Amino acid sequence: MRMSVPAAVAALAIGLALTATPAHAAAAVFVELNPSTAPAGDEISVRASCDDNLKPATVTAEPIGDVTVQPEFGFLTATVRVPAETEPGDYPVRLACPDGGGVATATLHVVAKVEPTRGPATGGGGTAGSQVPSILVGGGLAAIAAALVLGVVSVRRRRLG
Repeated sequence: MRMSVPAAVAALAIGLALTATPAHAAAAVFVELNPSTAPAGDEISVRASCDDNLKPATVTAEPIGDVTVQPEFGFLTATVRVPAETEPGDYPVRLACPDGGGVATATLHVVAKVEPTRGPATGGGGTAGSQVPSILVGGGLAAIAAALVLGVVSVRRRRLG
């Protein structure tokens, strides 16, 4: 028995759809950190997903301890501060979904917090501490005074002449 081309294409599409779609499509189980690299003392956001994002889950990591992620906008979220005394290094983060719904892992990279001791060397010296700015201010005031005197003299000449 021969099939027409449109019927064969439709049958092929239906067959592919039936074999590609599982009977129970599970949601992705994951945990994300934003940012995943942070200095000690900074806040990070945790976003996770389990099969059922309607129940809270637990995220565990050595520097932050146990954090409960709460349902919000279809995901499980929380904000947590990395303790200031945390040593730089890589720390595994583990999501445990409720009712054995799955496990996911990520890595938190803690870096040393570095504070600059002085500004960048950009040249120019406009903010350098010396006597030069006071001389420039005095010279500018003298130039303004000279301009005012010349303006008054030129106005008086026009009236007399």
